[in-house]
Amino acid sequence: MTKPFELKEEAERLILIGVQEQTDDDTEDSVYELGELVRTAGGEVVGTMIQRREKIHPGTYIGTGKIEELRMMADALEATGIVCDDELSPAQMNNLQQELDLKIMDRTLVILDIFAKHAVTSEGKIQVELAQLRYRAAHLKGMGRSLSRLGGGIGTRGPGEKKLEMDRRRIHERIGQLKRELAEVVKHRELIRAQRKRSHKKVAALTGYSSSGKSSIENYLTNAGILEDAKLFSTLDTTTRVLQLSGKQEILLTDTVGFIRKLPHHLIEAFKSTLEEVCYADIIIHVVDASNPQMEAQMQVVYETLRQLKAEDKPVITVFNKQDKLVNKRTFTDPNADYAILTSAKTGQGMEELKQRLEQLLRRNQIYVERVYPYSQAGILQMIRTQGELLEEEYLDEGISVRAYVPKEIYGKV
Repeated sequence: MTKPFELKEEAERLILIGVQEQTDDDTEDSVYELGELVRTAGGEVVGTMIQRREKIHPGTYIGTGKIEELRMMADALEATGIVCDDELSPAQMNNLQQELDLKIMDRTLVILDIFAKHAVTSEGKIQVELAQLRYRAAHLKGMGRSLSRLGGGIGTRGPGEKKLEMDRRRIHERIGQLKRELAEVVKHRELIRAQRKRSHKKVAALTGYSSSGKSSIENYLTNAGILEDAKLFSTLDTTTRVLQLSGKQEILLTDTVGFIRKLPHHLIEAFKSTLEEVCYADIIIHVVDASNPQMEAQMQVVYETLRQLKAEDKPVITVFNKQDKLVNKRTFTDPNADYAILTSAKTGQGMEELKQRLEQLLRRNQIYVERVYPYSQAGILQMIRTQGELLEEEYLDEGISVRAYVPKEIYGKV
């Protein structure tokens, strides 16, 4: 009996190239991370080339002398494409394509492909297509011949070949339509935020470098059921769940999209409504992968992105996650944080301390209340339970004796 044919999509065989402009910069780390992005997108890294130059070549990204070396390297490794570690101009993309006769991509295109792969909600899909079309509109001239090279699963998801062949006018019409759709989604998100504000519910946003374990922590604390994956950008859409603290106090815990070095400005702009969850949060939980050798550089990227979002003035709890992966224990500190905690979402280490620290930060804006309420005002206790921290209640002949912390916003009501 003959076996049926199996159709298998062949992974792109890709060479990574980067330009090192200073001796002590992070080019090698950045190219290594680019490799992780490529693998997440479904490609295979077959080679790496880093050129030391005073500045990136305006016409070909790398110097003309390196192009011949790259061509020979691609032939020897049977590479199907090249991925540059920086965003290419249309001219750079077109020139490299003509010189090498290979599929040319850059970091932004790979990130966009991963975003398209992981977008689940309608908002996420709108944001991805908007970012993709803006990129394509800017690079249409430089992508001419590569349209015939689509395949292999990198830089191809989303709008697809047919839409990519639209002229600029039609692309901009689609961008306008997507902006209108996104504006409606943003209105809905703002409505939800307004409802949260009226209910005086506080929000803690899990933020951090991509793949640091934010989703794992939210799953551990709230049973959110979010996808957990070691790959970069495995979670794209925000998820908000209620976290129960002591004294029946509640806080909303929001998982946000991870940050990454060289995240292009227009990607931040396209995902602004999602990233703004950090801006509207009351507390930031900065999740750090303590097992990553580039931990400190990743922390700097996160704080720089928070500065770009104008969200650097929030109270911060830094959790040095993945302690279970460390062979040698060490000391961890973060001068930018109010508290630093050692955690492991896998074993549960530090999770109770994290909840305690959240309570302590909430108490900064709470007032201690100790009084007896007549039974006719028993409804006030429910307000205290849902919006504050009820420490003790005792039912007496004259009424209900209460000890609690309540937010300043509702102090006048209780």
